[in-house]
Amino acid sequence: MQLPDSVTRVADGIFQVQIPLPFALKIVNCYLLEGGDGWTVLDTGLHRPEAEAVWNEAFAALGITPASLTQIVLTHVHPDHYGMAGWFQQWSGAPVYASKREAEGAVRIWVQGGERLPVIYEQMAQVGAPPDVADAVVGGIESTRQMTFPHPTHVEYIAYGAQMRMGGRDFTAIHAPGHSDGLLMFYDPVDKLILSGDHVLMKITPNIGLWTDTEPQPLARFMESLRGLRDMDVRLGLPGHKALITAWGERIDQLLHHHDERLEKCVEAVGMGSDGVTAYDVARVLFDFGRLSAHEMRFALVETLAHLDYLVARGMIEHAEGTAWRYHR
Repeated sequence: MQLPDSVTRVADGIFQVQIPLPFALKIVNCYLLEGGDGWTVLDTGLHRPEAEAVWNEAFAALGITPASLTQIVLTHVHPDHYGMAGWFQQWSGAPVYASKREAEGAVRIWVQGGERLPVIYEQMAQVGAPPDVADAVVGGIESTRQMTFPHPTHVEYIAYGAQMRMGGRDFTAIHAPGHSDGLLMFYDPVDKLILSGDHVLMKITPNIGLWTDTEPQPLARFMESLRGLRDMDVRLGLPGHKALITAWGERIDQLLHHHDERLEKCVEAVGMGSDGVTAYDVARVLFDFGRLSAHEMRFALVETLAHLDYLVARGMIEHAEGTAWRYHR
């Protein structure tokens, strides 16, 4: 079988499909799983002509027809994973599956997304972002939303801990909060293989952000989840971005260490202002804003908020609410 450059066989019956993104991240890893009862697609990419071309090339190489695609499974509903779910459903008629929390989030963020934008403007004021940054952040969210159409007409829920049959394998759906509240990973205990979504990544760290509708303490939940997963028997991790994971526990240790260091830097940054600092001030210490796109700025800001929120909850810093919240040591 001659595969295109964008498609790689990564395990028995599992093919990774690298879908291009119009962001610095460049690629999202999606997966096709072949089973006796048909094919499963796991995550989909943003809906763009370039992405359609890659998928159509993969379908032709693997002999996938609309009738042979039997289910569309989402680890979470961030746009690079959810964006083509509706397109896949229109093409194949297959059901879309996600956790209940993620499915509800897709309706709130993408289907009804225009109603959310004034709330994001208010959040940008709270973090102390200048008007031009707030405009860029909100404009970027809306332009990204345009790459999620058409939306699925119906999504079936996957319960945390449920068994999911994909590609001739029985996976357990593991709730892994932090990057997204209802994110699911899928673990095959027979092959010791895990589809880790964006929860565990190589080379980069998952963005842990605090949005207005995020459940409380995302960073604490993320780190707690990682500690619980650290000793799982994983031979191979198939992530949503970057390289495959072959040293599972070691990579989790690195991610935990990264956030410990970032928390220390946040405490130092808060101490730099005699009358307190805004989240925007702290973000500019942690990230090189001069090199960030509007897309990256919004993730830098909400990640900073998640770290400050963690520190406030533990009494390591304090904050005063106002038009722009200020943080003190």
